[in-house]
This record gives sequence, structure tokens and C-alpha cells, in this order.
Amino acid sequence: MGALDAAMHMFTTMSLGGLSPYDASFGQFASPLLEWTAVVFMTLASLNFALYFLCLRKRSIGVLLTDTEARGTVIVLAASVLLVAAYLHWQGVYADPLVALRASAFNVVSIASTTGYATVDFNQWPSFAPWFMLMLSGLATSAGSTGAGIKMIRFIVLLKQARREMLRALHPRVINPIRIGEAVVENNVIFAVLAFMLMYGTTILALTFLLVVSGLDVITAFSAVVASVNNMGPGLNQVGPASNYAVLNDFETWVCTVAMLLGRLEMMSVFVLFTAAFWRK
Repeated sequence: MGALDAAMHMFTTMSLGGLSPYDASFGQFASPLLEWTAVVFMTLASLNFALYFLCLRKRSIGVLLTDTEARGTVIVLAASVLLVAAYLHWQGVYADPLVALRASAFNVVSIASTTGYATVDFNQWPSFAPWFMLMLSGLATSAGSTGAGIKMIRFIVLLKQARREMLRALHPRVINPIRIGEAVVENNVIFAVLAFMLMYGTTILALTFLLVVSGLDVITAFSAVVASVNNMGPGLNQVGPASNYAVLNDFETWVCTVAMLLGRLEMMSVFVLFTAAFWRK
């Protein structure tokens, strides 16, 4: 990789932006070394940057190892890479398990972290892999990272809240506060997470219906909205990694533009502008 390409891809790797000057995206270089290097730094950029400051301050990586969100992000990424690699090898997409691992590692981490690079047209993989990657997008990014999506911390809170509700169904009087590390999560924070997830899901469904009404097929419409809301880039079908959003008409392009803005601003700060209470003195 030349110096200019290295600079451009460094910036769009650490920002999890995924922009490349080549139609083949990161696949232009066909280099295992470059791909694994990008995997490492996409993963690092998916973590909370405040943790790196604490690591430097304390001169120890123990902060990373003990942080609940960082551990969750790395575990989800590693498990997803191994799952997709095993699936691709089992389906005969890659006869060599190491090649399957390489393809899975780069593309899964790229999509899960909302980077959006691609080395292959994963749209042609058996359906489970691209759909799993699409659903994973925005999950494996931490608060305080350069990624978009729902963020790992919200997912952890939702899992803990679901577990607490199941426990309450068995023991109605139990006192079981949700903890992240040593800190207790207040109920108002849990309600805020639930409200965000409701708005997130409703927004994706509403914008998907708009694209379907405009004439797009369901797979293209849904994946384009998810990719836009999560600021990821490639979707599936007509907007897959081997294509781009030039296939959309003006109305569809505006819908995706709104979706990108909503996703980058995390929705609530935008929707509050349309409430009457905001405009009252």
C-alpha cells in the first residue's frame, strides 16, 4: 500500500468510516497482512476511546480487560467471526478454513463496527451470513467510540433488564438491581434505553416502508435503511458491497439521507425538535 492509500485508509479505519477510493474497497489490495492490520484497528476503534486515556494514565491495560462494555464488544466480535467462518466453511464457500477465517474476520468486523469496508461480495454468501452481519451492525461499537448504531452498552442493559424481568416473574418481591461493573444502573437510564430502542426500531420500519412504497424490493429497502441508520455503508441486494446507492432514485436517496442523519445524531435529539414542549418558552 502506498503512502497516500495508507493515509486515506488509516483515517477511514480509525473513524470507522470505511471510505475507499477503489470500487473494490479494501479488496483492492488482496493482502492478508493489510486485512488483519485493519481488523485490529477497526476493533480498537470500536472501543471507548476514554479507556485508552485511562490506560495511559494508569500505565496498564487492566482498564480494558475489566470494562464490561469492552469485554462484551470483543467477545461478540470474536464469537461472530468464528461462527461465520465455520458456516462459510461448512457451506463450501471456502474449502480452506483459514481462508474462511480471513474473509469472515475482515468483513464481519467491518460490518459489525459500522466501518463498511469489504474484501468480497458477501451479498453472494449463503443468506445466513450477510443477514447475520447486517443484524450485527452497530451492536459491536462502544459508547465513546467512533462507531454508530445502538452501542454495546445499551445491548448489555437490555439483556440485564430482560433477565431481571424473568427473575421477577418467578420471584415478584425480589430486589435485583442492574449493575454495570460496580455501578448500579438507575431506572431512569433503563427507561431511556428502552425508549431509544423503541424509536430505533420504529424508525427503521417506517423508513423501510417508505422505500418499499417507492418501488424497492424489501431486502434492498430494509438493508439500505439499516445500513444508513447505522452509518455502515453497504447493504444487501441492490445496495450490496459490489454495488452502490446510485441505483436509488431521488426520493429514495433523500430517505437514506434522513436515515443517516438520524443515526448519526442518535434519533432522540432530532425527534425532540418536533415536540411542542421544545418550542414552548
